[in-house]
Amino acid sequence: MRVATFNANSIRSRSNVLVKWLDLHHPDILAIQETKVQDVDFPVSDFAETGYNIIFRGQKKYNGVAIFSKAKPTEVVPTLPQDTTDQARFLKARIGNVTLINTYIPQGAAIDSDKFQYKLNWYQWLRDYLQKHHTPDEPILWVGDLNVAKEDIDVHDPERLWGHVCFCEPVQKAFQEVAEWGFVDIFRKKHPEPGHYTFWDYRAPNGLKRNVGWRLDYIMMTSKIADKCTDCWIDREPRGWDKPSDHTFLVADIDI
Repeated sequence: MRVATFNANSIRSRSNVLVKWLDLHHPDILAIQETKVQDVDFPVSDFAETGYNIIFRGQKKYNGVAIFSKAKPTEVVPTLPQDTTDQARFLKARIGNVTLINTYIPQGAAIDSDKFQYKLNWYQWLRDYLQKHHTPDEPILWVGDLNVAKEDIDVHDPERLWGHVCFCEPVQKAFQEVAEWGFVDIFRKKHPEPGHYTFWDYRAPNGLKRNVGWRLDYIMMTSKIADKCTDCWIDREPRGWDKPSDHTFLVADIDI
């Protein structure tokens, strides 16, 4: 099984990138964040020839999550119950023998803002949800743009960037509390060395070439799946394609 995650930063702007990437890599599951489109306007027809089943939950101009899968998704849950803001950040489905949880964690804006507290709350709500509805011995994939760099090696300049809403102690702790419920950061397990990123800010001159990046996208696995994962890798190539997202694809291959 091949599973991937990608922050599209507008699925309508990135449809050509997505179709090309799907044709090249044929994942069994692709989770997408920041679709930035309300459901009525989701560009289903752009992907008709790919053959994928597609489910989505979106809102106008902001947020939005989607799942492309070869197998038909079942047991779909479109919201995190404790999040009463109605923001489109959570999409869960049963796909084959695994449960996929696709999340777009809030960015946080500024540490002294209500949006940052919402981010911390969101992590806690997710942990509470897992505790109530699942157990760590299930085959669960938690994927998406988690808006956290959990270690110094997950950013290009840790000394300068420390204190950012995605790279600070409160967010790292909030992330770790969810991870400790029963997840493995599979990319870091397979690739412990520095210099690997999934996001390069558009505003950084030659950011991709200079590798001025962040690792903000994750594929987290419960041990039942992690033990069968043969590799997890970042596909940098699409970040250099025409009209790219500021993120790129993170991919895992699992022997199930």
